[in-house]
Amino acid sequence: MLNSADPAFVAHLSSTLPQGTLREALPRDLTEPRGRWLGMAGAVARPASTDEVAQIVRACAAARVGIVPLAGGTGLVGGQIMPQGAGPAPLLISLERMTGLRAHYPFENCMVVDAGMILAEVQRHATDMGRIFPLSLASEGSCRIGGNLATNAGGTAVLRYGNARDLVLGIEAVLADGSVLNGLKRLRKDNTGYDLRHLLIGSEGTLGIITAAALRLYAAPASTATALLTVPSPAAALDLLALAEGRLSGMISAFELIGQQGLDFLAQTMPDVAVPITAPQGWLVLVEIGLPSGLGDAAAQLEALFAAALGAGLTEDGIIGASESQRAAMWRIRESIPEANRRIGAISSHDISVPLSAVPAFIARATQELHALGDVRINCFGHVGDGNLHYNVFPTAGRKAVDYAEKRNVIKTLVHDIVHDMGGSVSAEHGLGRLKTDDLTHYGDPVKISAMRAIKSALDPFGIMNPGAVLD
Repeated sequence: MLNSADPAFVAHLSSTLPQGTLREALPRDLTEPRGRWLGMAGAVARPASTDEVAQIVRACAAARVGIVPLAGGTGLVGGQIMPQGAGPAPLLISLERMTGLRAHYPFENCMVVDAGMILAEVQRHATDMGRIFPLSLASEGSCRIGGNLATNAGGTAVLRYGNARDLVLGIEAVLADGSVLNGLKRLRKDNTGYDLRHLLIGSEGTLGIITAAALRLYAAPASTATALLTVPSPAAALDLLALAEGRLSGMISAFELIGQQGLDFLAQTMPDVAVPITAPQGWLVLVEIGLPSGLGDAAAQLEALFAAALGAGLTEDGIIGASESQRAAMWRIRESIPEANRRIGAISSHDISVPLSAVPAFIARATQELHALGDVRINCFGHVGDGNLHYNVFPTAGRKAVDYAEKRNVIKTLVHDIVHDMGGSVSAEHGLGRLKTDDLTHYGDPVKISAMRAIKSALDPFGIMNPGAVLD
């Protein structure tokens, strides 16, 4: 049984910490991007060091007070929010003061950063070293690297560089008893038992608080180019991906699918976002490649790919941008679609993945079955190169999402049932948070869930770490 972070606990904790470490929770601490929950907290702790994080966690463990880690607040499944009425008020722990670059090793393609560093700052430090940190998200100007690792963030470059966990050599974390896991070794090979790094990455703060990470860096491509190409169907998009991989294996940084509904939403809500090409059959792909020195010009390689795709009937039109401004304009289209979605207002949003070969069948089946339920609009877009789609359902023109309140769970269940039937995942890159705990119970492998509960019980026996997230 957990206790509340009540005024007496907060006052006692404050007396043991440097002045200014604790503050009252602000509205921005208690809301999340989609506005689904209003949170609660007894206070916000802002430690300035790993030792202070450990001290705070020990105090919470002794008092049986729940802890909710708070990073940039950009998560979309409620992992950073304890909803009002869901239990005793927790203590929020924000690493907003832990933003330092601890060390950098250009020769090793590695740097060590505090977990509170904004992702865009991580990228900037890598650039200053003549390297890149390839994790790229629409929220990179506000999300923090600790939250990215806690949720195993995906983003647009997974096809080439992998998820967040693939970009980490080691982590430092404070566990539920206040002990510190010192795992910042910068090793590519360390075969000494269980890899606790990967256990904590993606655990959404339910097993510990990541306080620092040794991040893997890469050489920047010498030549980069981006293209928008029309495709007649999602199946043709996958054929185009196969063609591209056959010609440019390992050089494709992104391969994004954009549907006509997303373009229509942009025109309606963000007309300043220019779309320089039409999609006569309803689909575009955004392709980006990056070549090391000695392998030619990226724009020329994309032109050759475009010609081959034309010859194969996989595209009818395309635009290739070689300059940074042209590339940025193309990426602005893709990165503005989530904001356009928010302005329209979804009935139900789905972050799903299916095996690549099942993508066209999923889109066709889900679309047909949803339209059989009633008049809705579907915006399907996302990282089709790695099988991750954002498949979002919207009210028909002239109606609002609230008008479909009675159908919301029916729609979500329909989509998730199809995903599960096709061997996919109902959470591709956003995590489970508090939104999808029931989905884990319903669709998850019982043996996996049992093992997860055993791990949670072993590492957090009092259940203080992000209670209610991931496992209900």
